[in-house]
Amino acid sequence: MLDSGDSERVVELMRETAAAELLPRFRNLSKDEIRQKRPGDVVTVADVAAEHRLTAGLARILPGVPVVGEEAVENDAGLLDLIARPGEACWIVDPLDGTANFAAGRDRFAMIVCLVQDATAVAGWILDVPRDRMAVTQRGGGVTFDGSPVQGRASGDPLNGFVGYRIAKSFDEQLNAGQRARLGQITTLRCAGAEYLEILAGRANFSLYRTTKPWDHAAGTLMLREAGGGAVQFGNAPYMPAQPLNAGLIAASTGEALDEARALLEASRMPLLSPRP
Repeated sequence: MLDSGDSERVVELMRETAAAELLPRFRNLSKDEIRQKRPGDVVTVADVAAEHRLTAGLARILPGVPVVGEEAVENDAGLLDLIARPGEACWIVDPLDGTANFAAGRDRFAMIVCLVQDATAVAGWILDVPRDRMAVTQRGGGVTFDGSPVQGRASGDPLNGFVGYRIAKSFDEQLNAGQRARLGQITTLRCAGAEYLEILAGRANFSLYRTTKPWDHAAGTLMLREAGGGAVQFGNAPYMPAQPLNAGLIAASTGEALDEARALLEASRMPLLSPRP
């Protein structure tokens, strides 16, 4: 349903949106242009403006295909049901991934778009806005990063990855010395899109998330699969964009890295691989 010309139109739309709505506001927001949707969850006028522009542009690329945007879902949670419709398509949009970084003036933020058909991700785009780096994928067609094909690299030793602060602390406290030595640097960029790009670039091997909002992960997990890696829920079922938000996610650049990351997580004494109640 999407040809190469349409994919390029998405790329152009994302770059135009970043140039018009995000970059002029970066490090230029007033206090009343930043608010908290809930404690610790920040939104800015840039998020809203960028989502409106992306929604209008995507409607022109594929007329009649609805858009599930992060900010729209905040106002209507029922939009999430569009992702799981059998035989139907929808766009999933994160207009500003890494909003907390953006609001604080840190240059780790991205824009993410994914096209879903029959509850499965079929195309994805991630734009590293500050650096103008773009990854693009279509199911069965591989993945490119700044125009060059990407293939997963061997995991190497130790395994580097992205996890949240609390889980990183638990690893340090609960893995024995031999297990912890199999893990190299573990950190977080507080921006899922940037983390997926770092994995594609070969600077990390895996990522772990407890909460799996589809706009954060639908495109990136497809990219890692197309690069020869994989993505699974904590229960080892394949990651799906419509999965419960608390189903968890382990994603990696290669099958070997995915297996190694799972083995280390399962070796810990905490119930990391059980969904939250």
